[in-house]
Amino acid sequence: MKTIKHILFLLVALLFSSCYSHRAVGLLQERDDLPQYEPADYSEYRLRLNDELVYRLITMDETISKMMQGNNVTTSNNASYYRIYPDGTVELPFLKPIHVLGLTIDQAEDTIQAAFREIIPDAEVKLALANKTFTVIGDASSGQYDIYKDRLTIYQALAMTGDLFQQGDRRHVRIIRPQDNQEPKVLEFDIRTNTIINSEFYYIYPNDVIYVARSKGSFYKVASYSAFVGLVTSSVALLVSVLNYTESFIRK
Repeated sequence: MKTIKHILFLLVALLFSSCYSHRAVGLLQERDDLPQYEPADYSEYRLRLNDELVYRLITMDETISKMMQGNNVTTSNNASYYRIYPDGTVELPFLKPIHVLGLTIDQAEDTIQAAFREIIPDAEVKLALANKTFTVIGDASSGQYDIYKDRLTIYQALAMTGDLFQQGDRRHVRIIRPQDNQEPKVLEFDIRTNTIINSEFYYIYPNDVIYVARSKGSFYKVASYSAFVGLVTSSVALLVSVLNYTESFIRK
């Protein structure tokens, strides 16, 4: 019986080190021992090589409108998709190549609309980014997700995936952000601190990859206290059965 007591004491002692606590996985924590990130100004996304643009041309001239649609590379609901070439230009029907690399969507829209108005005085252009997605890999619900709004935050992005898994390493979340003609930029941060808000890690941009590694020691942790109690109960029951069988065997 002393052996059982010793084992029970050991299992109970491990209880507090074997479950995930709020300090380990909670978000928006206000603690001095967590990293403190400085606020950073939001910068609009600027077009990069191989981005795909979708545009809609609006004009009262039905003949010109039909001609434009007939020359689309790919059409969907009268919208057209065009890729930005390595020289930074995009080629649209009836227009010379237009340089849009490094422009914001609004700037590119104004530039393309001005080019169309040289041949269609009442032309109105609506421009958007077709490849407006981000990717999640690692200890979260991996997949590719649409950026459904401007200024999508890291919290909103992860909520779309169903949040991080409990074994995910919240201390070293990484965003891999492509750069034109350069190595991708890797941003690493601790997502538990409340100073993430409005920092350089707060907003998600098109083509970002969010990587969540598995935390060290997660193999030895359980999801909740109830799960731990269930594990302890089943282990003790098995141990008692084995000891009772051993004692009865020795007595014989």
